[in-house]
Amino acid sequence: MPATCAKAEALARALGRSMQAQALAPRAPWRWLAPYRLPGATHAFGPGFGSALALPPALAIGCGRGARSRPGCCANAAHAWCRSSIRAWTRGTGTLVIAPEHDGLHGANVLPVLGSLNPVDDAWLADAAALFPALLTLPRPRTALLVGGPTRHAPWRSENLQVQLEALRQRTRNEGGSLLATVSRRTPAPLLDLLRRHLQGIPGLLWDGSGANPYPGMLACADRIICTPDSVNMLSEACATSAPVYVPDPTTTSGRIASYLRSLQSLGRIRAADDALAPFDATALRETARVAAQVRERLAL
Repeated sequence: MPATCAKAEALARALGRSMQAQALAPRAPWRWLAPYRLPGATHAFGPGFGSALALPPALAIGCGRGARSRPGCCANAAHAWCRSSIRAWTRGTGTLVIAPEHDGLHGANVLPVLGSLNPVDDAWLADAAALFPALLTLPRPRTALLVGGPTRHAPWRSENLQVQLEALRQRTRNEGGSLLATVSRRTPAPLLDLLRRHLQGIPGLLWDGSGANPYPGMLACADRIICTPDSVNMLSEACATSAPVYVPDPTTTSGRIASYLRSLQSLGRIRAADDALAPFDATALRETARVAAQVRERLAL
C-alpha cells in the first residue's frame, strides 16, 4: 500500500470507520487549473470517481504526494493540491487540512500533526506481534534498525552507518541480545550489502525487501529503535511505540526534516545515536488518535 494511502487508512481506522480506497486519475483541464472549479467534474477524475459521486460517502479522506486529486466527491469542493498532507471533507461542514507541523501550513481549518499519521497503537502492535511470533523468541534486548537512504535534506553517509553497525554488532554480542534490521525502497544496494556483512553470525534478522515484511513485528518487539534521519514516516511509526528511539547524524539534516527532528528532540522522544545508547524513558507519540479526536469534534462526527 502506498504510504499516502496508509495515512488515510490510519485516520479512518482511528475514526472507527471502514475505508474503501478510490484512486483518482485527473484529466486536463482540471489537473492544470486546480484549485479552481470547472464544469464537468463528474467526468474529470476517472470512471471510479464518477461512480462515487452517485452515492457519496458521509466522510471522504483524500491524500496524495506530488499529485493532484479531487476531494470534492462529498462536498463539491475545489480541486485541491494534496502535497504531504491529508484532507478530510464532509458534506456541508467544509474542509479540514491535516498537515505536518514541519510544513508550516497555517489556517483556521488546519490541524497540524507532528510527523505523519500512522496506524501504530497498542492494538496494532499486539496484532503485529501475533503475526510475527518468532521475533518475540529472539534474545533481549532487541534492537530494531530502520534504514532508509540518504536524501538531499538528510545526506547521512554510509561510512557513519558502518561505524554504527560495528558498534551495534559488538554491543549485541556483549549484551547477548539480537539485532533486527529492515530497509526501504530508497536504500542503496551497497548499504544493503553492508548490513548483510555486519548482521552475519549474530541473532536477529535482516529484511532485504523479499518475502513478508516483518517491519510491524520489529516495532512490536523492539526494546530500542535506531532509525536513519531521512524518513518522517519511519520516525513517526517508531516514535508511536514505547521504545526509546535513536537517530544517527540528526544534525546533518536540513529543511523540514531538520525541523521535525528538533521537535522530537525538544519533546525528549528521540536522542542522537551514539556508542552508549543510554536508555531513557519514552512515551509513545500517538498523533493519529489526537488528530482523529479533533476531526470528530470539528466535523461533529
